[in-house]
Amino acid sequence: MTLHSTIDRVTDRIIARSEATRRPYLDRMEAARAKGPARAHLSCSGQAHAYAASGEDKDRLATTSAGNLGIVTTYNDMLSAHQPFERYPDLIRDAVRSAGGTAQVAGGVPAMCDGVTQGEAGMELSLFSRDVIALAASVALSHNTFDAAVYLGVCDKIVPGLVIAAQAFGHLPAVFLPAGPMESGLSNDEKAKVRQQFAAGEVGREALMAAEMAAYHGPGTCTFYGTANTNQMLMEFMGLHLPGASFVPPNGMLRDALTQEGAKRALALSALGNDYTPVASVLDEKAFVNGIVGLNATGGSTNLLIHLIAMARAGGIILDWEDFSDISDITPLLARVYPNGLADVNHFHAAGGLGYMIGELLKSGHLHPDTHTVAGQGLEHYTAEPKLKADGLVWEKGAGESLNEKILRPASDPFQPTGGLRRMAGSLGTACMKVSAVAPEHHIIEAPARVFADQNEVKAAFKAGELTEDVIVVVRFQGPKANGMPELHSLTPLLSILQGRGQKVALVTDGRMSGASGKVPAAIHVCPEAVDGGPIARVQDGDILRVDAVAGTLDVLADDLDSRPNATADLSAAHAGTGRELFAMFRNTVGAATTGATIFGG
Repeated sequence: MTLHSTIDRVTDRIIARSEATRRPYLDRMEAARAKGPARAHLSCSGQAHAYAASGEDKDRLATTSAGNLGIVTTYNDMLSAHQPFERYPDLIRDAVRSAGGTAQVAGGVPAMCDGVTQGEAGMELSLFSRDVIALAASVALSHNTFDAAVYLGVCDKIVPGLVIAAQAFGHLPAVFLPAGPMESGLSNDEKAKVRQQFAAGEVGREALMAAEMAAYHGPGTCTFYGTANTNQMLMEFMGLHLPGASFVPPNGMLRDALTQEGAKRALALSALGNDYTPVASVLDEKAFVNGIVGLNATGGSTNLLIHLIAMARAGGIILDWEDFSDISDITPLLARVYPNGLADVNHFHAAGGLGYMIGELLKSGHLHPDTHTVAGQGLEHYTAEPKLKADGLVWEKGAGESLNEKILRPASDPFQPTGGLRRMAGSLGTACMKVSAVAPEHHIIEAPARVFADQNEVKAAFKAGELTEDVIVVVRFQGPKANGMPELHSLTPLLSILQGRGQKVALVTDGRMSGASGKVPAAIHVCPEAVDGGPIARVQDGDILRVDAVAGTLDVLADDLDSRPNATADLSAAHAGTGRELFAMFRNTVGAATTGATIFGG
């Protein structure tokens, strides 16, 4: 199938825009490759330090060059999605030894759970944790004794942070090893209903706790299609997972086989062999365009509108929200996974999953077929699915048709002809909106503004019965420079209640929303943010705002907006406690959401 003209045009635009930064990056990676790992050139003392705890691998490390694999792990017991990683280092070492190589845990990096910190002070460290992860992973690999690396990560900021670090060491091959989703429990829709009932005072905390525990009940990724599972999708569309690895459940024989094969594959791609495939070759402009297509075709998390930009910049590639919007305009929405539908990721995987979807998008000309991947040349590899047979792990032809068209549809008959994301621009600045879960009757909202300085003020107004009319809730001073740009997902239940009462309701904020948010229209990531003097800082209670996801506009209908003074806010309470005082440097140096909200030259 011929490549869609918009995909071709946007890719060329990105290549041209990135020319001044991409070429120097590739030159640096080539210089690092030519120099090679320092393992053989370390002093005897340095080598002794590096190998001292390697047990049976010590002699092999000191005397042979079969390849040494660095393991960067985000294992902890706080994240259900990351708990299965506890077993991975031993699995990886055994697999690599069988191939004649060695493996060492290069380092562990922090990984926080956004589910635990929603609505709490810790959420103000969440976005910054991505850049901390990148820094920590770089420290882990700085020993420069590795021929390739594997990255153990799944959740929200973790995969983007690891990708940023992987590109800093882009001369090395890298395979990302997931853990898989937890088994389906209480449906996400039922869980959301109980949350709304609790917010409305219809059920008590005991009922809420029972519902939450039934939904989040074991090891593995949360089963809704939020940021964590969007990350997993991207790693396949962009060629950093083994094909079909994303949504295989934890701790089973197939998952273990995929983990071990991924480790062996990483070493096979090193400069020591004949299939050298560094990260710098995998993550090119075409790979990022394929990722944006996947984001739109699945109705993925809005967080990736920030993360993909930051990830790309780490490799010298400059993305713009206009790229996302243009691709969204021509990408069919092929999946309905909660919050865009009732199914969870396990149902999606059973219906044909990513392999079927990639096959459909290749046939329709929406994906670059000729990308480098860890599975080999060409994205066609990712239409196959892994099977564990008596003689080992094999890949077989994937589903040729959807097994449930309520969840997954062909490109010729999509849920809607355009993707799930919109760029918004107007007198309030630039923003974005996830529209894949928003009913068409809510795509245009014009209503009076009610302005708040934080989410707790919104909750107090709701409890006091003040939000009884049509309203556009404006929550400002939530951008990266103000307080780290927290997710405001805890507002979703009460805003959903207002919408359910028949009120016109929308959210406008310079903060973020969770990847789990859906049916209430939300213009988020507003730039410039309030603390930078953006127009959102001049909105007043009662101003008529218009949020138009059809036209892609975001406006305040007031003639005197530019002449008003900027509002201010006392942010001191958000700058101390729960470690926030240690992140002043991040708040002072972070770039705008439009450039990835990163401290790395954003």
